[in-house]
Amino acid sequence: MMTITLKRTYEAAQPTDGYRILADRLWPRGIKKETFVLDLWAKDVAPSTELRKEYHQHQDFELFKAAYLKELNANPAVEDFLNTISEQPHITLLTAVKDVARSELPILKAFIEQRLGR
Repeated sequence: MMTITLKRTYEAAQPTDGYRILADRLWPRGIKKETFVLDLWAKDVAPSTELRKEYHQHQDFELFKAAYLKELNANPAVEDFLNTISEQPHITLLTAVKDVARSELPILKAFIEQRLGR
């Protein structure tokens, strides 16, 4: 059974993180690609630029959640993403957003769990 952890990109990598996935379209500020511990940059399944900008403007999490789920369900890249991670026992989803609980991560986590039947 896969376990999924949510973290900010600025938190130090831990051996318990397992397979580390950056779920942002933009590379986090101040982090060097050469030194960042990362297994997958899943920018294709991150919220669209338009959705991200709209959320920053209105700060309506429920509206953002509904729109992001709609994007995920219509996104052709999702199947490849799920196939890539399906055999991992533990994944850590990463974001640069300050408030992880009101970011795309809990939405993506629930989506993964539902789609992979966990």
